[in-house]
Amino acid sequence: MSVLADRLRAEVERMRPGERLPSSRSLVERHRVSPVTVSRALGLLAAEGLVVTRPGSGAFAADRPAPRPSGTAADLSWQAVALGDRSVDSSGVSWLLTPAPDGAVALSGGYLHPSLQPVRALADAAARAARRPAAWEMAPLGGLPELRTWFARTVGGGVSPGDVLITSGGQQSLTTVLGALLPPGAPLLVESPTYLGVLAIARAAGLHPVPVPVDADGVRTDLLAEAFAMTGARVLYCQPTFHNPTGAVLSAERRARVLDIARTAGAFVIEDDFARHLGIESGPPPLVARDDDGRVVHIASLTKATAPSLRVAAVIARGPVAERIRATQLVEEFYPARPLQETLLELVSSPGWLRHLRAVRTALASRRDATRDAFARSLPHVRVNRPAGGFHLWARLPDGTDDTDLAEAALRAGVLVSAGRPFFPAEAPAPYLRVSYGTAASETELAEGVRRLATVLPAP
Repeated sequence: MSVLADRLRAEVERMRPGERLPSSRSLVERHRVSPVTVSRALGLLAAEGLVVTRPGSGAFAADRPAPRPSGTAADLSWQAVALGDRSVDSSGVSWLLTPAPDGAVALSGGYLHPSLQPVRALADAAARAARRPAAWEMAPLGGLPELRTWFARTVGGGVSPGDVLITSGGQQSLTTVLGALLPPGAPLLVESPTYLGVLAIARAAGLHPVPVPVDADGVRTDLLAEAFAMTGARVLYCQPTFHNPTGAVLSAERRARVLDIARTAGAFVIEDDFARHLGIESGPPPLVARDDDGRVVHIASLTKATAPSLRVAAVIARGPVAERIRATQLVEEFYPARPLQETLLELVSSPGWLRHLRAVRTALASRRDATRDAFARSLPHVRVNRPAGGFHLWARLPDGTDDTDLAEAALRAGVLVSAGRPFFPAEAPAPYLRVSYGTAASETELAEGVRRLATVLPAP
């Protein structure tokens, strides 16, 4: 279809506005394609504004705007004054979402390689969902009741379906929750390092991220109380299970301490539980399952364990904060697309869902160990952790290494990795790389990616 569209596009550009294109039958005979291909190609050109179709009459070359005089360009400088000094920095998120160039090994990214995604199961689920009589009707406010019930049961504790709000993915959930909880200019406590997507959201909303260091057992609670006291913050954002980028799991003792500290500070805890279904080893129950007073706002996302475009998640909250979040979502987006909600419900209700999670867990364990072995062979002077879940290694580089320059050099050498610096809300205490073992095509490719990385990071 694209080849035919290209040919017709060139032909239309030589025609006068209003001139009639050959009939569909003539195009079928001339280009030896099916009527469906001709129809789709003409539809594409119509969407581009190059042709106008008139039922019963055919397709005609559309009017084209007069070309701008050579050498002139619109003066858009007025926008600088109108927009003011506020800006949105998407560079870090853009790096994570940009596919690796052809020939490069992807050791960076936020989603499973397609070979690990439940593509066939999703296709079957989407087909079943699309056949439901109400699939294209307005979704119930708050989300499909059956899906809310599934999330409540999965999280456990005292969570009820009424506490669950279905949302349009984890990133949108963070935007909605932060907008509901904090006004512009407010401080937001975050782990350091942390998910750089939340830093982008916070800064775009005029919030001030305040770092609280993380170690192998998660956020350092010995510094958390001090951070609350010094800043007057009323919200902590954290990832207690399979933290991104370090893979840390908040210890049981610290989990209780986080809730105690937040209670003393009169603050909320946003629990980003994006990786629970990517556990190589079993993770502890979420914070919200042991929350007795509505302290925790829990975000549960399944995108990481399924596919990038299955953008459905859940926010779990209780009390007035839940009403605030629901109202914010309603004003911002009405509700998530019902066909995606129906598809997710079909997927998690199918017998293949648990099989998929077991397969992903097995694959991630093997890939993690293979990547660590590749580091031991090719980069023995780089320390890498052994996360219990998720799909990222956190690699400590030799002192004096510029991790941003290294990531750019690695890309030129044919391997995509993420510099550690953007994951820190303030100064980075040391150079790091985030290396993803869930995004490459195979364990062989993982080893090749580490080998290429070694060519730009020689031993000291």
